[in-house]
Amino acid sequence: MVTILPALRQVREDLAELLERAAVEEACRGLDHRWRDGKLDPFSTFQLFITQVLHRNTAMTHLPHLSGESFTASAYCQARQRLPLALFERIVDRVSQAAASGRDGRWHGHRVMLVDGSGFSMPDTEALRAHFGQPGGQQEGCGFPVAHLLAMVDAHTGCLRDVVVSPMRTHDMARVAELHPKLSAGDIVVGDRGFCSYAHLALLSRAGVHAVLRVHQRQIVDFRPHRPCAAEVRGSGRPASRWIRRLGRCDQLVEWPKPKARPAWMSGEVFASLPEKLLLREMKVRVRGPACRVREVTLVTTLLDPEVYPATEVADLYRLRWQVEVDLRDLKITLGLDVLKSKKVATVQKELLVFVLVYNLIREVTVTAARRQKVNPHRISFVDALRWLQLMAADPLPDLVVNPLRPGRIEPRCRKRRPKQYPLMKRPRHELRKRLRNQRHAA
Repeated sequence: MVTILPALRQVREDLAELLERAAVEEACRGLDHRWRDGKLDPFSTFQLFITQVLHRNTAMTHLPHLSGESFTASAYCQARQRLPLALFERIVDRVSQAAASGRDGRWHGHRVMLVDGSGFSMPDTEALRAHFGQPGGQQEGCGFPVAHLLAMVDAHTGCLRDVVVSPMRTHDMARVAELHPKLSAGDIVVGDRGFCSYAHLALLSRAGVHAVLRVHQRQIVDFRPHRPCAAEVRGSGRPASRWIRRLGRCDQLVEWPKPKARPAWMSGEVFASLPEKLLLREMKVRVRGPACRVREVTLVTTLLDPEVYPATEVADLYRLRWQVEVDLRDLKITLGLDVLKSKKVATVQKELLVFVLVYNLIREVTVTAARRQKVNPHRISFVDALRWLQLMAADPLPDLVVNPLRPGRIEPRCRKRRPKQYPLMKRPRHELRKRLRNQRHAA
């Protein structure tokens, strides 16, 4: 069978070993999964799944041509369903952990992780609608289920460290704590204001993890020295935090008090264990460049020492957050995660995990090429790395395309190519078919 393994060995032998037959079968035995030796055993099925996603989630009928084997789409589909979900979780976690093991590109010795939320669509089936939900204002049969995706990305390599999939109407904060076990003490989490809350900062601090977050729009920040707080002077417009010390212009140490209300996503026991106050650093930084939509950003961080972590460098660190948008674009648009094909909840989760696996393998190709070509990994073309892996050849990795640096690039958020002039489906398909038949008979 033609597989990705020969090409992967040219990049990292240890990653290839995690996808070898012995490793896959050992993981199956560890999960008490039994199988019969044959053309579509667990190893072959897993490799075919990788090949399918590597070629933009191509049709099952295309796989025999890519793999050099003979089987039916029905047999392959049943073989995928037989594989336990835990097998995918175990293998993907091992590969993700190995991909994040390097020490290159650390910021002041810290590994930087970017967190962000997104979404993806899937076929319109009753089971998927019931589990994930679909956008409001759509009748049954007129839309598609949408899942919420919460991702944590290594800022230097672009590798996905972990993902959490939820129903569509799930806030980013609701399940962000599930990403924390994949963090190590000393890591820095960078996120937008959707992740900024006392509870989240307290959980990260307790684990020894730092944070650089944009202050939530409801949080009142006042940089006047010795200004009073809401607990000292009653009245609207007072910040809840207590001023401690001035570190610089629009840079200060403050104490955030523990809120009285428990967040809905946190249990009462965990909330009770949080400290009564947090010592944090607030700063306001100017955003320069014609492509920026805002001119000032207010940040809160647990990096308290202004000499070790100057405000300008913390601001530059937060600007890395925008890279996660490009990484998610590569995952969803370039690789094809935007619309999945599975029709059951379990198979959607399997399909998502294989996308994460393939995405991380492509990122390892870009990291290896960047190290040899002496550029930042994000400058190596994701598409070019994908095309090289699609060849599945044992030839040495060539020099890949290096994208030019384009600071301050401005692009309008609109589409130039016009869509087809067809009306939107606002009635179920069976009703529209019935209407067409009636029109035909009337004529």
